[in-house]
Amino acid sequence: METLEILNIPNYYASYYLYGFSRKFKLKYRFDARFERFNNRPFLVFQYKEKIGVIDNNDPHGVKPDLYDYVSDYFVTNKLKTHSSYNQEKIRPLFPHYPINVVGLYLKTFGWNLPKRIPLKKLVHQLHILRKRPTYTAAEKPYHFHNYVFFSANLWKKEQETNQIRADFMQACRSDERIEFEGGFVKRGDGDSMGFENFLCKKIYKPKVFSELSSRTLLALNNPAVLGAVSWRYAEYLTSGTFVISFPEAIEFPVALRHGVEVHYVQKTADFKEAIETVFSNPDYHRTISEGARTYFEKYCTPEAQTQYILKMMGLIEG
Repeated sequence: METLEILNIPNYYASYYLYGFSRKFKLKYRFDARFERFNNRPFLVFQYKEKIGVIDNNDPHGVKPDLYDYVSDYFVTNKLKTHSSYNQEKIRPLFPHYPINVVGLYLKTFGWNLPKRIPLKKLVHQLHILRKRPTYTAAEKPYHFHNYVFFSANLWKKEQETNQIRADFMQACRSDERIEFEGGFVKRGDGDSMGFENFLCKKIYKPKVFSELSSRTLLALNNPAVLGAVSWRYAEYLTSGTFVISFPEAIEFPVALRHGVEVHYVQKTADFKEAIETVFSNPDYHRTISEGARTYFEKYCTPEAQTQYILKMMGLIEG
């Protein structure tokens, strides 16, 4: 197995790619002062065959110039279509993905460099988050059609439109007598319900429970998250072959999902009722989207597939 060098210590945002690389390479951490300030942040800097690449998992704030100048390819989770910073030559979009539990791999790869390079309090917090994330599994879940819908989300202080879209989706599900709905908004730490008192969760869902319930839902919602970023849950829905009702993505994917094949797109919240009616009146359509979502995931989004994509875009392998 060949060696791939990791040149910084990323936070849990990059866990999916760290795992993907480990499936093909022996990972070796090498300290590089140029990238030290990106430790414990949502960036993964790596080197293979004299080429340096970076995976930027940050919210769409724009490209980091000091990283861009050092790398041959700059991969971006949130390549916002309307942000001019992402229109540069080296920028490459990524497929949907989500943080996973890689505590063992994290400790094995970085070892004693962890307490040397990351403050102890932050390191403990990082390990705690990683341990709470679901373990990645490639197993395909059997197709199901029932009336259970689960949806839960955070309330974002500066994203009132996002909050309202999600509340409208929950209301559409609650008001349909055919649906057994569970979920709601997670209570904020500051106690501010922001006018959504009637949509607050009655209980707290731990990350693994949240993922399990999300994988069982009959249908799900995807809409742009903070600053237009893609939600982690989108990748989890694709993984489990979930029927997703989605607003058009604000970010670019290397291969776009297709309406009526892998996803059901809507343009406004008033479309939720019609989308739900379509699911119940046409179960075959529900199955088509569900299986199409899983096929898209298997072809483009698995850790192994995304590793191949990255290496191909860098010209390190033939595709």
